[in-house]
Amino acid sequence: MKRLCLIIMIVQVCIASAIQAQTTLTLEECKKMAIENNYDLKNSYLDRQIAEQSRKEAFTSYFPQVEAMGGYMAANKGLISLQMPNPATGGLMDLSMFKNGKTAAITAMQPIFAGGQIINGNKLAKIGERVSALQIKLTEREIEKKTELYFWQIVQLEEKSKTLNEMQILLKSISKDIEIAVKAGISSKNDLLRIELQEFEIETSQLKVENGLRTSKLLLSQLIGLSGSDLSLSYADNELTTPLDIYVDPEEAVLRCPETSLLEQSIEASKLQKKMEIGKQLPNLAVGAGYMFHDLMGDDFNAGIVMVNLSVPVSGWWKGSYAIKKQTLKMKQAQNTKQNNIELLKVGIEQSWNELRESYKQILLSKQAIGLAEENLRMSRQSYQAGIMTLSELLETQSLLQDSADKYIEAYTNYQYKMTEYRLLTAPN
Repeated sequence: MKRLCLIIMIVQVCIASAIQAQTTLTLEECKKMAIENNYDLKNSYLDRQIAEQSRKEAFTSYFPQVEAMGGYMAANKGLISLQMPNPATGGLMDLSMFKNGKTAAITAMQPIFAGGQIINGNKLAKIGERVSALQIKLTEREIEKKTELYFWQIVQLEEKSKTLNEMQILLKSISKDIEIAVKAGISSKNDLLRIELQEFEIETSQLKVENGLRTSKLLLSQLIGLSGSDLSLSYADNELTTPLDIYVDPEEAVLRCPETSLLEQSIEASKLQKKMEIGKQLPNLAVGAGYMFHDLMGDDFNAGIVMVNLSVPVSGWWKGSYAIKKQTLKMKQAQNTKQNNIELLKVGIEQSWNELRESYKQILLSKQAIGLAEENLRMSRQSYQAGIMTLSELLETQSLLQDSADKYIEAYTNYQYKMTEYRLLTAPN
């Protein structure tokens, strides 16, 4: 009985291992897993939390700055020694102070005017938070693009592998025809050798495809957070969406790009940094209150304090004027960068649209080419069997079919990726 239980446990472990080793995923599942497990995105989320804490830190500048201090001292003799008249004896008496004692103080200073540095500093912190949110969207977009790229690379290689298998089956069928022809004295053994060479080339191509497939699966597995390369992909060869179904006007698309929002935030930040530099050259006013205690002179002493602090930079204006001019130049740089990058974004969107249309046409053309190549091969086999076509011509038609099938799957997978690339470029931020 124990032996039977052990066998059952081993079988269950093997089944569980097989299920874990072979994972079948759709494209949407891959993208979801990539978003959940990608380290770059995790760091982007942490950046957003860091920006949030920076904003909260900047907000505390609106409140009074409270400081407390305390201390105790003990000396071998008083730090201040005086000789005072002694009324009782008519002579002098020694008076020692600050030999030992305790001190304590607490102050609170409330900024009233700081040249706008506190307000503008808080605005800059809010911009930092908005920028981190936009960076998350950009990171998510890049992850989705990379996931789609690896996914369709795997699909392409798997389909190429299927095509090569079909070509091997076809060559075996042709090889049987040639064997019959050799026995009948119609063909020579040299034709059989040529078929074997063709089969060898297909096996070599198959090996390259398998190596590429293994590498692509490893890359996708790492991206989506799976270990190993033994995963299986599922995709539906549905009716294709035409490019016109997702077209967006480039002028409108540029306004929707997160890159454009980032450029606008950069300009806004440069304006605030200039205001911060101006604020450094303005007077600073703060009011405060405090409480102080000590017993250094023997008796307890305490007092309340009211303070007004006004600081006016005088010589700092000379240095500060250059700092303001520097920020003005940086602000112009940010504006130039925005204009340049928006123009480049428009070009990129137009280029992506042209590539999308081109890849769609490639699908239509390659599908027609497959039909023609299949019919050409069928007629060529009949001609070869009738003795009116050479083996070289027959193998050439077989190669044309293989090339047509490869071009179709390349066009199909490329179109799927170009669709994603264009959709992400034109999607709202």
